[in-house]
Amino acid sequence: MATATKIHLNPATDAGIYSSNVREDAAQTASEILQEDMAKHHVFFNDQGFHNHIPHQILSIYALGATPEHIKAGYKHNKIYQRPALPASQDVIQSMHDVAKFQECLGKEENYPNYLAFFQQEIDDKGVGGVLEEYIFAGDERAENMLCRLFGGLVHPLIHLGFGLEFNQPAIVAQALAQTAVHEDWIGRQFFLPAEKMAGGIGKPGKKSLLQLLDEVHTDKALIESVRWTDANKIRDGILTRAPGEMVKYAAQFTVSEEQVEEKLADMINTVVYYTSTAQRPTKDMKLDFFFIHCLNSSIFFSKIIKLPFLDQRSKLRLLEWKGRMDLLMYVSRGMPDLLLEEVAQYPIKDDWSQIFARSLAHPSDDGHLAKLVRALAHGEKVCQPYESSNRQMPIKGDMWLRIGNIAVDSTVKEENSPMWIRSTGFDEAWEPQGGARM
Repeated sequence: MATATKIHLNPATDAGIYSSNVREDAAQTASEILQEDMAKHHVFFNDQGFHNHIPHQILSIYALGATPEHIKAGYKHNKIYQRPALPASQDVIQSMHDVAKFQECLGKEENYPNYLAFFQQEIDDKGVGGVLEEYIFAGDERAENMLCRLFGGLVHPLIHLGFGLEFNQPAIVAQALAQTAVHEDWIGRQFFLPAEKMAGGIGKPGKKSLLQLLDEVHTDKALIESVRWTDANKIRDGILTRAPGEMVKYAAQFTVSEEQVEEKLADMINTVVYYTSTAQRPTKDMKLDFFFIHCLNSSIFFSKIIKLPFLDQRSKLRLLEWKGRMDLLMYVSRGMPDLLLEEVAQYPIKDDWSQIFARSLAHPSDDGHLAKLVRALAHGEKVCQPYESSNRQMPIKGDMWLRIGNIAVDSTVKEENSPMWIRSTGFDEAWEPQGGARM
């Protein structure tokens, strides 16, 4: 049985919302490896805050039918550069029960092991639902602070939480909350909370789709000029410094009422797949943007989130609204590339989904990003299919999903010196050899 301190995957109940040929022996191997990773490794693998992706990687390939050998090989490849876990302090862990002390520890990397132990204890006492309600959705100062941090770090805390919820692993949820606590909160303070205020609160009926808003920002001169290749952080130093009001204005228009949840979920998934796949240059080899894929990869978890029995409707709406706003912000931050649908529509289909999954499992250097991507694509196809024949705008439809899956695997297994991903695809510099990796 999975607990806040023990990872245990059961293929019958913990295969995820999208899976293919999940194996019993792989579940056991994955459980053992994830347990070891939690005990031995830090949340960041370097001092720049780059994330340990092992849980994402292992759970993704497990869900796609990995063998124990696949899982062991993936772990062996990606554990060698991880930093060792830091020691926890019982005094600090105990002090975190005081709200003021809890908040004093926020944003400090060295407190990750303390937060991990703290949230493990809290989940043991109150359950996952009770802890999320108290520490993320209560609406008090502490919870608002944590919610702002959940969307920090290129949405890695949100992705980690999504994996814990999707695969029913309280220990992964505890990791996610600890990771959330040591991230920054500026993106929430400067963007999400102002957008929510301008929207008039949570759950207002949405009059515009995310796709419509994407089209509108693409022609906004202030936003076009708000981001520069040289910005150290294109969101903080670019958009939220040069055009915060304009960005918040558009973001506030993405709202989701209780009656719109399913439709807006499909809109969100389709739109982020659309801009991730079609941001191409006809004179260059096809590549997918590393920043965009994080929005795509995190989309899969919302099919689980909107069905969670312990989460109230207001919290579900709030998360979905913030996700759509993050997707819009990310598109602007990468220089708003032109979106060339014909590049996807004419791409050849060589592999079906099972072959795409097999190629991603066998990738020699993937750290989980590719496996996450193809699983989210295959899931997105299922979510969006019911809406394709209606009048709703769904630019990605029919066999385009499979074409994008082929693009994903083809573009990441090019010649040895070619990077798997491109970064900030709207800028000419990104397409040059050794294009930068600025945030």
